[in-house]
Amino acid sequence: MEIQRGQKMIKFVDLNRQYQSIKTEVDQAIFQVLQRGDFILGQDVTEFEKEFSAYIGTKYSVGVASGYDALTLSLMALGLKPGDEVIAPANTFVATVLGAAHLGARVILVDIDPKTYNLDPNLLEEAITPKTKVILPVHLYGQPCPMDHIINIAHKHNLKVLEDCAQSHGATINGRKTGTFGDIAAFSFYPGKNLGAYGDGGAVVTNDEKLSETIKTLRDVGQSQKYVHSLKGYNSRLDTIQAAVLRVKLRHLDSWNQKRAQVASWYNENLKDSDLILPTQKPTAASVWHLYVIQTDRREQIMNKLKTTDIACGIHYPTPIHLQPCFSDLGYKRGDFPTTERISTKILSLPIFPELEKEEVTRICEVIKSA
Repeated sequence: MEIQRGQKMIKFVDLNRQYQSIKTEVDQAIFQVLQRGDFILGQDVTEFEKEFSAYIGTKYSVGVASGYDALTLSLMALGLKPGDEVIAPANTFVATVLGAAHLGARVILVDIDPKTYNLDPNLLEEAITPKTKVILPVHLYGQPCPMDHIINIAHKHNLKVLEDCAQSHGATINGRKTGTFGDIAAFSFYPGKNLGAYGDGGAVVTNDEKLSETIKTLRDVGQSQKYVHSLKGYNSRLDTIQAAVLRVKLRHLDSWNQKRAQVASWYNENLKDSDLILPTQKPTAASVWHLYVIQTDRREQIMNKLKTTDIACGIHYPTPIHLQPCFSDLGYKRGDFPTTERISTKILSLPIFPELEKEEVTRICEVIKSA
């Protein structure tokens, strides 16, 4: 295939393509909210919470303002106190651990499995101390963590488990969806997620009624009933308009996840004979391919070639948590998490979204192989 300049740009995520495919449904849903005027904790929030919990497979779902808030309020509901410890992977987005830090807890990091990029459960027990309160696994890139292993360790040490499902909407382990294994789970509906709003949004899911009620109170300025503030809460409510959009999109999520898997298979086929390390899945886990992440020693070279041919790409994530300036107080140093540090210099995320066409994937792969 001849590589030509000036071809149509391939975005990393093309949200407009998705909107055009559901425009009538979305416009009508938003219009109905505008007609009702129930912009805060309105009808669509209640309905979305019911539909999302049914989709995930939990008893309860509570809509909140963002994925970060979903994580932070979950930690509060679990009773996290200053001085407690939360264990999380070194390879994740900073929002995973910011809530714990803001609550005065100490973040304890664990290195990752080099094949899945997720927390390595074989390193988990050595990180546990008498101060450990919560294990916070992240289903990164849409790839499920080995939850059975993690849950067994948590039960052994009487620890709580908060799943970070910000990138794993619909991912499964032996047919069971992520978000149903731990005590509580946090989802993000940031626009670029597999299930994304048209602004910020998030949700907490759980089978524990008490945790659910606590989250509901915390999100609504601590109100257990109007003007009765039983907790020092926050203003973290999922907007009704965003819930209306999410209700529309939830109906399409499984189809979109299947299309993402198809895109991933096109990448795998095109790049199988290259010098790249391609993503792998464990037999029991079904990724939803939030990201398609390769490893290469030629990252800068490939990124530059993609850029010059109008193809977007990204790095998730270039700087590990322990090397972020804001977490210098944790006392970690370069070399403490060798797998995370090594892959952070090699990983590269390629465009992936349900509407990406086979010819576009072919073009991307040809550019990569020519770099």
